[in-house]
Amino acid sequence: MKILVTGAAGFIGSHLSKYLLDRGDEVVGLDNLNDYYDVSLKQARLKKLEAQAGFRFIKLDLADRQGIAELFAQEKFEKVVNLAAQAGVRYSIVNPYAYIDSNIQGFINILEGCRHNDVKHLVYASSSSVYGANTSMPFSVHDNIDHPLSLYAASKKSNELMAHTYSHLYRLPTTGLRFFTVYGPWGRPDMAMFLFAKAILAGEPIQVFNYGKMKRDFTYIDDIVEGVVRTMDHTATINREWSGEQPDPGTSAAPYRLYNIGNNNPVELMYLIEVLEKTLGKTAEKQMMPIQPGDVPSTYADVEALVADVGFKPATSIEDGVARFVEWYREYFVS
Repeated sequence: MKILVTGAAGFIGSHLSKYLLDRGDEVVGLDNLNDYYDVSLKQARLKKLEAQAGFRFIKLDLADRQGIAELFAQEKFEKVVNLAAQAGVRYSIVNPYAYIDSNIQGFINILEGCRHNDVKHLVYASSSSVYGANTSMPFSVHDNIDHPLSLYAASKKSNELMAHTYSHLYRLPTTGLRFFTVYGPWGRPDMAMFLFAKAILAGEPIQVFNYGKMKRDFTYIDDIVEGVVRTMDHTATINREWSGEQPDPGTSAAPYRLYNIGNNNPVELMYLIEVLEKTLGKTAEKQMMPIQPGDVPSTYADVEALVADVGFKPATSIEDGVARFVEWYREYFVS
């Protein structure tokens, strides 16, 4: 297939692109290579992709309406995986406009491109952040998510609503994927795993928010990619039992689906730090901090819908995942 992967120089996008190339798909990778974090890391990911047959890179911003329209008209993609977005809960408090430009304006450009060019299936990244103030665990795609706690979360919920509108009006099959705390080799430098490893190896203190009582459903990158590919290959369909009298948020009378992709096994932050310390062979100096604005205390994915529809459940243990991350980190940054 000919597949557009936006955010191809990013953490998930680069891993996904490699997977698709390895199985023989043609991948057009799009990224604007912004400087939200170290551009050299993005360029290193791209370099690995460009060494493979079947990959082409296009530097373009999702918010460029004309550029995106021309790209879709020229390439005629069969499927689209939209992973490009302004990420980060905390940064959304500092620079809210970046989230509107990329996550809202950019996403409508993707939807319009799919609508006008006969794209067979749009898969897009949502986030566990959409569960916001919800405290009923585990989080289910069938839950109401009307109380986001950050603009980042609100922008991701907006994507789900916008996608549903296009599924309803134009019968465009769309699938939204709520990712839960993704980690692994080639990860984002602004994520806890990366920040902790860097500080511990440098002998610098780490900031432990919510006094270490945070719980996250840490999900290894290979499990995320497997979930993306399986749902991409399983084109969204209508739910013939859907009722407007008791509306199910996770499905629709339109070709629209939502899935959690998470490890279904929350890990307390202090335990993650213990595993990192053991793997790195160094003890961390810890600064205990209160929870930050916009953060949620816990995340926990109900993956029942994912298992039922595509037969996949993430299962990489935190111990195995951290070991693989540390091996890559030492090779890339230390050796």
